[in-house]
Amino acid sequence: MSMIQSGKLSLDSSQSTETTGGKTDTFKRVNFPTPFPAGSDVIVQVTVQTFNGPETPGVRLHEVSGTGFKIRLNEIYGGGISADGKHATETIGWTAYTI
Repeated sequence: MSMIQSGKLSLDSSQSTETTGGKTDTFKRVNFPTPFPAGSDVIVQVTVQTFNGPETPGVRLHEVSGTGFKIRLNEIYGGGISADGKHATETIGWTAYTI
């Protein structure tokens, strides 16, 4: 049986771009309102729902589990624009479900 949860959060990035894999001390922890059943395969999808900063925010996820996930904004490089990783507060919508 499938289970779906969703939510939104305000997220900014006051730190420079994180480029070291697995280094998550600048990530924010999001806990699901209701934990998924033990052993569930959980998928999390996120969408930036606002346009408050001029550079494009990239969203990184880590440690997705049955109880929640970690998330961070990282400005992305593109179009000749060099991003510093810091980004204004944006609203991020998320949906989590089991497969």
